[in-house]
Amino acid sequence: MVATIVECVPNISEGIDSEKIDLIVQAARNVSGCAVLGVEPDSDYNRTVITLAGEPEPVSEGAFQLIKAATIHIDMREHKGEHPRLGAVDVCPFVPLQGITMEECSELAKQLAVRVAKECEVPTFLYGFAATHEDRTLLSSLRKEQYEGFEARMNGGDTSHSETTRLPDFGPMVWNDKCASSGGITIGARTILVAYNVNIDETDAVVAKKIGSLVRSTGRLLKQEDGRRTRIPGMLPMVQGMGVTLESHGISQVSMNLRDVTACPMHIAFEACKSIAADHQTNVPGSELVGLVPLSAMLDSGRWYASEGVVDERELVLAAIEGLGLSQLAPFEPTDRIIEWAVAGAVE
Repeated sequence: MVATIVECVPNISEGIDSEKIDLIVQAARNVSGCAVLGVEPDSDYNRTVITLAGEPEPVSEGAFQLIKAATIHIDMREHKGEHPRLGAVDVCPFVPLQGITMEECSELAKQLAVRVAKECEVPTFLYGFAATHEDRTLLSSLRKEQYEGFEARMNGGDTSHSETTRLPDFGPMVWNDKCASSGGITIGARTILVAYNVNIDETDAVVAKKIGSLVRSTGRLLKQEDGRRTRIPGMLPMVQGMGVTLESHGISQVSMNLRDVTACPMHIAFEACKSIAADHQTNVPGSELVGLVPLSAMLDSGRWYASEGVVDERELVLAAIEGLGLSQLAPFEPTDRIIEWAVAGAVE
């Protein structure tokens, strides 16, 4: 067995062109010891979530080769998609799984950010536990105004960013052709995050957007005519969320990041969305996991949906899949999608 296992989850800003995606992912596959556990393209978001795992050195090398390939094959000037994004590799977090600390993952992130900035000549940002300032901890803070506002940030133009979040940590500090093509690359270290989308049976995301603003931790920002503002906190702890349309399936989604799945389990997020949707006479037919999920999260939700007395892990996992409707859009294969089971098969 591998004694030390780190997970890395690059999100690239390409979810439509399968040839480009394959070229980028293959760059990581070519690194011995770096296992590619998942590749999940989404054409509506125009984004692909890739999961790498293994010992720290090969995973870091695999992440670098993937980022390098992405900056070659993706031109952000041509990118459009539903999901917020800042660059060709919008985010690349390291996650400690076994025998490695968060501090060590933060150091991996810093080393990679320096290397990418130097060898690829693109701007890089550090976030999460690797952040260089408390204002830069949240990805959403660094990604504010997205790619479209990045040139103004880099050139000192009009921006809502403060001096603590405006510029990258490494690489070019003024706009150039390389920046225009790559955008900003955000690299960091974090705990296990569950990317979880709840499906809403509507095409225009009207209800989905209402739900997103109610369940996310930051809640709703209210603005008075006289300019005063106040924020009403949301229902769920440690949750980021928004409503988006999913044109390829003729539905909408409440797209969420469960930043601490122990604080807000999947079934709580699902049932909260389902309850609010019912208040608007709208159906919730199922949900979707993006990337991999820890076994503990599946078991927690499985215990909610399973019959009383069920303790077998596989039965609880099946109960979670059924209760959450995880196979509505595509079959959910637990041996491929549960972190511990996928890692055991790939790196033992």
